[in-house]
Amino acid sequence: MKISYNWLKQFIKTDWNSEQTAALLTDLGLEVEVVEKYQSVKGGLEGIVVGHVLTCVPHPDADRLKVTTVDIGNGTPIQVVCGASNVAAGQKVPVATIGTVLYDKEGSSFTIKKGKIRGQESHGMICAEDELGLGTGHDGIMVLDDALVPGTPAAKVFKIENDEVFEIGLTPNRADAMSHLGTARDLRAGLLQNGVSVELITPSVSNFRVDMRTLKIDVKVDSPALAPRYCGVTISGITVKPSPAWLQDRLKAIGINPKNNIVDVTNYVLHDLGQPLHAFDAAKINGKIHVKTVEAGTKFTTLDDVERTLHEEDLMICDEKGPMCIAGVFGGQKSGVTDNTTSIFLESAYFNPVSVRKTAKRHQLNTDASFRFERGIDPSITAYALKRAALLIQEVAGGQITSDLIDIYTKKVEDFSVFVNFDKVNKIIGQQIPKDIIKKILASLDIKINSVSDAGLGLTIPAYRVDVQREIDVIEEILRVYGYNKIDFSNKVNATVFNAPRNEDYKLQNIVGNQLNSQGFHEIMANSLTTSAYVQLSEMLKEEHNVTMLNPLSNDLATMRQSLLFSGLEAIAYNINRKNADLRLFEFGKSYHKFLSGYEEHKHLTLFLTGNRNQENWTNPQKPSDFFLFKGYVEGIFSRLGIQKIQNSPVKSDVFSEGIAIGTTQNTLVEFGVVKKSILKHFGIKQEVFYADFNWEAILKTIPNKIKYTEITKYPEVRRDLALLIDENVNYDSIYAIARQTEKSLLKDINLFDVYEGKNLPEGKKSYALSFILQDDSKTLTDAQIDKIMGKLQKNFETELGASLR
Repeated sequence: MKISYNWLKQFIKTDWNSEQTAALLTDLGLEVEVVEKYQSVKGGLEGIVVGHVLTCVPHPDADRLKVTTVDIGNGTPIQVVCGASNVAAGQKVPVATIGTVLYDKEGSSFTIKKGKIRGQESHGMICAEDELGLGTGHDGIMVLDDALVPGTPAAKVFKIENDEVFEIGLTPNRADAMSHLGTARDLRAGLLQNGVSVELITPSVSNFRVDMRTLKIDVKVDSPALAPRYCGVTISGITVKPSPAWLQDRLKAIGINPKNNIVDVTNYVLHDLGQPLHAFDAAKINGKIHVKTVEAGTKFTTLDDVERTLHEEDLMICDEKGPMCIAGVFGGQKSGVTDNTTSIFLESAYFNPVSVRKTAKRHQLNTDASFRFERGIDPSITAYALKRAALLIQEVAGGQITSDLIDIYTKKVEDFSVFVNFDKVNKIIGQQIPKDIIKKILASLDIKINSVSDAGLGLTIPAYRVDVQREIDVIEEILRVYGYNKIDFSNKVNATVFNAPRNEDYKLQNIVGNQLNSQGFHEIMANSLTTSAYVQLSEMLKEEHNVTMLNPLSNDLATMRQSLLFSGLEAIAYNINRKNADLRLFEFGKSYHKFLSGYEEHKHLTLFLTGNRNQENWTNPQKPSDFFLFKGYVEGIFSRLGIQKIQNSPVKSDVFSEGIAIGTTQNTLVEFGVVKKSILKHFGIKQEVFYADFNWEAILKTIPNKIKYTEITKYPEVRRDLALLIDENVNYDSIYAIARQTEKSLLKDINLFDVYEGKNLPEGKKSYALSFILQDDSKTLTDAQIDKIMGKLQKNFETELGASLR
């Protein structure tokens, strides 16, 4: 939000400089991010003075140039070569002296320097109006009033507006401060707290009166809940033309391009008082005005020449033939003010903030009016702002007030009542503030004190302070005006030491995150809001389980995600499209679901792996990441967290083309595998992606509370290998289970290190090469013991699997 300091001083008379004022506004919570200088003419005509042309003769070596001598008020006339045809002796002209910086139409600067033109010295420049930025004319030099004194700065002659503009980073809750009046209210409170006595000066509307009742337009509000207050008046006999310089300068200072005097006045009052207005061409209004909703699907063309399809909840300003304006958001093309307009219906209203916000988001419109309406404006100034605008229109466009002021206010928007406890104030702030200071602060904020007791204050909060409705809100107001910097703090540091359990969520996240980071993974944090269309990519996800937003930012951010897979694939696609195809990503996040029993959210850890496992190097050729590498990362997490008693099972989720589920007898802890190509195709991903989805809540319950330590054995381990010829339908899990059942105490590890299928083997057979690690923690194993165990293993493989040694 931009605030003009000159404009602000129309409400508060202060001699504080902009730096002091910016610091105070920031302390009050209206953070001034930058202060910019504004000049109605770029450069401020600095270095431009009034000159008196003493002589003017033709240039000896150029037909179109003239050599002049000009008195610029310093006692020594200067010689200036000029190419304008209308320059003549005796004129008063604007002269750019040596060193003056001028700007062209594109804003590029150039400096006036001493030089020679066709052999004649030139010590300045006699300027045309476009060269000074005062207009577009370039037919000749400007000829000034003959009464002007040579040497007079041009800035004084043309009354250049020099202003300073505050860029305020306004928080969304401060709807009351979205105007110069609102900012002035806060500034007054801050100045009073700093011992500077000032008054808030509001523009008078006492001159508002009806000139004649010749253009009455009736208004009917069919939806009072959506339009609690609606005001209007007609003004006839106006002339639409460019606004006067003062009005244009005010708007330009805050970054608004002037259009015409009628539209400029509505914009001026919007930023002056915070009340949006709209002007209709009265000649284009057919019959009565109706403030109502219309049928869904109704077509309406807005001022930007875009045809929009209306929703049944959109509040519209209509006449007898149809919609004219989207209430509080955007005007219509057919009812707007044009250069030929001679009479207008001027609207000032208070619309329901929720209704305006829904409509603005639905049509993806964000205007100055909707920005204010949807946050809540002041319902008490609706008629006052209308009168203010009507008087300004009469001032800049002429005309007469030709109807009574219509004010439909069916149900008054009430002020808020709050009781503030003194002890609560001191407890929250951490310091006792004198009661009389508290009362003064509240009074400076237009908060009425209804009752006073030893316990606290009974208050009435103005309706425009939509952010102050609770006791804690009032305490915040007291503190920000009193000054955060005035609150003392103790030099004593108090610390509390407590014993947190080992399996606290954040600790385990840090442990796993550090491990993954050391393995080359990068953490991502994706938006929990996504599109509802993603549920169609998996039969496991149901559309009826979607948690949808009542007021979404857009269609792509309208639903809470049911799975972390799709937001991760979005990140992968984004990186691949930017030539970063080798990715290792992980995310801690939640999924959201709606059931008949209510809403649920579940926490997950997800892993993504795609691309090559290592960077290209002349000593180490690139190798794509594979399933077993990914499986190692998954199992490494279980190992790091001390989860041991786990088992594999077939994966249930249909997002995998192949995968594995790992869990306990009670819960599935993780499902991981290769993402289906049909899903990858939806995101434009052509390379293989591995995905793991950890049930983090189940993992937290599975982690042992105590760490068990085992002394490293001093006795050696023994390795024995077997090459088994087995049926091709036998899998490794079967061999693993039989081996573990055969020898439970001395068999420490089993590893499949080679698989062979091909020629020299009987049809329907394959070869598995396995290693078995044997170890006794209490003594060294003998050959007899080892041979006995291996014999049992071989016999059980032959009996249960039909295996034979190769």
